Amino acid sequence: MKPALLPGATLGVMGGGQLGRMFIHAAQTMGYFTAVLDPDAASPAGRVSHHHIATDYLDPQGLAQLAGLCDAITTEFENVPAPALALLADSKPVSPAASAVAIAQDRAQEKAHFVRCGVPCAPYAVIDTPEQLAAVDEALLPGILKTTRLGYDGKGQARVATRAELASAWAAMKNVPCVLEKMLPLAAECSVIVARGADGQMVHLPIQRNLHRDGILAVTEVYAENMPAAQVNSALAAAKSIASGLQYVGVLCVEFFVLQDGSLVVNEIAPRPHNSGHASLDCCDVSQFELQVRTLAGLPLVQPRQHSPALMLNLLGDLWFVRSEQSTTPPWAEVLALPGAHLHLYGKATASKGRKMGHLTLTGPTVEAVRATALQAAALLGIDAF
Repeated sequence: MKPALLPGATLGVMGGGQLGRMFIHAAQTMGYFTAVLDPDAASPAGRVSHHHIATDYLDPQGLAQLAGLCDAITTEFENVPAPALALLADSKPVSPAASAVAIAQDRAQEKAHFVRCGVPCAPYAVIDTPEQLAAVDEALLPGILKTTRLGYDGKGQARVATRAELASAWAAMKNVPCVLEKMLPLAAECSVIVARGADGQMVHLPIQRNLHRDGILAVTEVYAENMPAAQVNSALAAAKSIASGLQYVGVLCVEFFVLQDGSLVVNEIAPRPHNSGHASLDCCDVSQFELQVRTLAGLPLVQPRQHSPALMLNLLGDLWFVRSEQSTTPPWAEVLALPGAHLHLYGKATASKGRKMGHLTLTGPTVEAVRATALQAAALLGIDAF
């Protein structure tokens, strides 16, 4: 075990989006200097960091500059090239490791890891070749065809009910490697965020119950008894098994489907903080981003404590166009007049439909009060009720 990096050290992050921005805020609050590598000169994280290196993720000079500035480096999203993380690890501590990120970048490898860990996932088949396409078991239909790489927020996916639809969807995806997952009878979705240190110690955030719309997270509810205890315990055990199997260091999100019979199957992992964990900024004494700082710096991990029920609404760019075809600022003053409203905007210059612009967390003394206030906020913003 290396000695902990104490405040005053410089922590780096690959990626300049909103997750990087919130990591930067957490690190700076704790007294660290920060550096961001992202090709966008106006990236949300780059705007608030002490240093911003505006180069491609695989640019040798940019990577050398980041390594020269930083005492340790993390990543804010899973599609940062794993080889870049491996190169940085030659000279500086990097977490999560390139090997873990590489597994999360490939659905086929990801599912194989779930199987090795003994964690249930949906029945599936890998489709890399026409022969594998022809050999697909009929029992996997109807199913969802997903590209093995670069799919997120519902992108790179297609529902297929027949072999003909499967063949057509694979052709539409340019015959890239894919995974076909059997469609299962879903009752709900949830996620678990764990943080694991280099010493193997693990802590976790409260389990999050999630609602997706059009493949994008819309609402997250976090409060005691939001799910039955047996499901909570099953999800926590599975998430910790997956993290341990990767020898993971950092913050890891594990997403689950809850089936109609009450059982859980793992959907996918994200080797970073996650949209569903944002409520921890306002409802827990330790957020997912502080946990990311602690795991990267080698600081002690403490079990987060939730002090308020919470509900989070994702704020997509669509909300800027509810009242007009031209971009119009949502009614933030009215929203912020609601009790327990916490607005987080990500510093993105322009709004567009489907783009994550921010989130709103509602906290309060009771679940009923939080839900009522959240529905008021949704009505003000033009978000469909839930």
